[in-house]
Amino acid sequence: MLERLSIRWRLALISSALTFLILCGFAVVVGSLTVNKVRSNFSNATANAASQLSQRLRIETLPQSPSQFRIRPDIDLYAASNDAEIRLFNTQRVLVRSTRGSPDFGPPKREGSSEVGGYLVETRLAAAPIGDNPATAVRIPVWIEYARPLDEVQATVRGVRLFLTLGVLGGTLLALAGALALARRSLRPITALTATAQDIARTRDPSRSVPQPRSDDEVADLARTFDEMLGALEASRLETEDALQRQRDFVADASHELRTPLTSVLANLELLTDELGGEEREAAEAALRSSRRMRRLVADLLLLARSDAGHEQTRCPVDLASVALDAVAEAGALSDEHDLGVDAPPGAMVLGVRDDLHRLVLNLLENAIRHTPAGTAIRARVRVEEGEVVLVVEDDGPGVPEELRETIFDRFVRAGRDRATGSTGLGLAIVRAVAVAHGGTVALEDAEPGARFVVRLPQLTATDAAPCEDPETEPAAAGAGARRSVLTRTLAVRRGARRGAANGD
Repeated sequence: MLERLSIRWRLALISSALTFLILCGFAVVVGSLTVNKVRSNFSNATANAASQLSQRLRIETLPQSPSQFRIRPDIDLYAASNDAEIRLFNTQRVLVRSTRGSPDFGPPKREGSSEVGGYLVETRLAAAPIGDNPATAVRIPVWIEYARPLDEVQATVRGVRLFLTLGVLGGTLLALAGALALARRSLRPITALTATAQDIARTRDPSRSVPQPRSDDEVADLARTFDEMLGALEASRLETEDALQRQRDFVADASHELRTPLTSVLANLELLTDELGGEEREAAEAALRSSRRMRRLVADLLLLARSDAGHEQTRCPVDLASVALDAVAEAGALSDEHDLGVDAPPGAMVLGVRDDLHRLVLNLLENAIRHTPAGTAIRARVRVEEGEVVLVVEDDGPGVPEELRETIFDRFVRAGRDRATGSTGLGLAIVRAVAVAHGGTVALEDAEPGARFVVRLPQLTATDAAPCEDPETEPAAAGAGARRSVLTRTLAVRRGARRGAANGD
């Protein structure tokens, strides 16, 4: 149970428990001594009163009636001071005189103390003189029972015990309160360390330092250890970020540099497929398909590298409905075995890069085509709702396996059969990267049957931005045309050289 409590409460409870045990021991010792002392004083006072009565007791005869006598001192007055009861017996142990209302303690048997009926009874045998002159008077034996009620001493004992019990409980509660206050003050540096650590975890900023206590104790050692750990984490983070940045730069540079030779290779292969025939044509077409796939992979890697690096491209108002129509048309050429449909009324405007948005829609459609059997219906819908443009791509196929739902948008995540279909595992990762880069989200929602991917992008109203043109479109197209012209002339020269060699020139 203690392990479930905080350190402050554990320290306070343990401290108060020790205080309780100490106070209990103190109360037992002091209580025993006090109770014994009270009882001893009560017994001594009763015995002394009985002894004094036996010494002062005398019998006086009345002058007017010598056969009558009176006892001095008056036992009612003598007993009143101690709320006692007095009984006098003759030698035959016959009751002679007693205080009013005195209970019956029985005839005296011997001198001494006894407890009878809730009274402490002191029995004495006195020789009471008859007359005023004790020296010459005749003495008569008289048994005296002097009794005091035990309620008085028992009330005192109960009061002592109650006082000690309240003292123990009060002391324990005070010890608990003091221990809590002391523990809170002692643990204040640890509380500050915890708050700083939580703030660092929230902000993910290991460059901060934790507060250092003024005292050189265990808490200071903990604070220094935290600082050293945070320093090591910051250094490790910087090294990791540098390595990742170098990797991103390498991927981006390599992908960018590969575009030019790939364009040349594709242009040459396209020309070869037009010129060759038979098995040579089939080999050229296979190489062309592989090159196109490589170009697609390079473009995907470049897009992801730019997304990771946070590079901003020129964005223009784009009608996502138009993009969806173009993507469905392009995807329809990839597979004539699926039932493709689109519902995209115009006016779903977003601010973005048209090529990237086209890639997003096309990747979702290709993903549905690749992972559903022939005859599956695939639908793409674009609508505007509550300031967002929503793109939904759904199918009535077998759906996404449960084990892939959590990682479906991660890079290089592929189902087992994808290795045979040429999937790179980057399609949905690009979808997420493009959606996030455009300030939106993508999610896999439950659908029965099939799968449903929902992309949400911020809507762009007509007054938010003016139309613009991508400055890289025409130069890139011109460059591609120039490269294709050069490659065409080069291939023509090579064909002419081969013909001349065949003719012996």
